[in-house]
Amino acid sequence: MNQKSITLRFLAEPSDVNFGGKVHGGSVMKWIDQAGYAGAVGWCGNYCVTVYVGGIRFLEPVFIGNVVEVTAKVIYTGTTSMHFSIDVFSRNPKEEAMKHNTHCIIVFVAIDEMGKPVPVPVFDPETEKEKQLWQYAKRLMQLRKDIEAEMEVYIKMP
Repeated sequence: MNQKSITLRFLAEPSDVNFGGKVHGGSVMKWIDQAGYAGAVGWCGNYCVTVYVGGIRFLEPVFIGNVVEVTAKVIYTGTTSMHFSIDVFSRNPKEEAMKHNTHCIIVFVAIDEMGKPVPVPVFDPETEKEKQLWQYAKRLMQLRKDIEAEMEVYIKMP
């Protein structure tokens, strides 16, 4: 398989609206998970589960009726995990210019029929951009460890 990226394209629908008349952040998060899942399966060829979504940054609103593009790019792999950079773009269908709406990182783990993690193909960055994103993923992994250590006290509180 080893598909490095995937882009989902569709229209933002009225059912995606929030109380402010724009697309609900929860809808955007659902799209992120769907694109990430399609990317993870395309990379490894196995069923995958989401284990982490971090740093979701909503940059611009998405409007109902916009053409939406959600792109997932593999940027790092562990033994059983895959890190994806997810970007959401949108545009008015009457215009050509795309707006960058959202960015985040999402991590999936490949699992077998018994729900046990299985190895994934190694991502070996080739282009300069892929190498930069690989380094970005490494830096974010360290930040995640620091955040998890900080949160541990509060997770265990009754």
